[in-house]
Amino acid sequence: MAKINHPKITPFLWFETNGREGAEYYTNIFPDSRIISQVPMVTTFELCNQRFSILEAGPHDAFNDAISFYVDCKDQEEVDYYWNTFINDGGKASMCGWLQDKYGVRWQIIPEILIRLSNDPNAEKAKKVVNAMMKMSKIIVAELEEAYQN
Repeated sequence: MAKINHPKITPFLWFETNGREGAEYYTNIFPDSRIISQVPMVTTFELCNQRFSILEAGPHDAFNDAISFYVDCKDQEEVDYYWNTFINDGGKASMCGWLQDKYGVRWQIIPEILIRLSNDPNAEKAKKVVNAMMKMSKIIVAELEEAYQN
């Protein structure tokens, strides 16, 4: 039996309609992304070397916060790009860096510095960072750094 060269686990999203449109939307947002294939009802694509598939199969359960995709951002500029792209295209902001895109898929748009500062060995400083983050919708790096310093 020939070995198939593909990832062992692929997130598989159930869309009511517009599966191909959704795949094109995501591949236009993320660099190093592409549509891999499309067969009736299923579009497979890659975002930043992670494979995904969308099943277009009519009404079913809506997406919710139980599953989200974490976007590891290097700085505020990258946070702003992803956040603003999703929100300005019909998404809905939530708290602590979370949002819902126009298809209902949940995303966490998180700068690297949040993880680093919130895991600081100085528990008091780390707690201040977490408390600042808890008040934010979009994560603002300068406000995290200010909380850490004060």
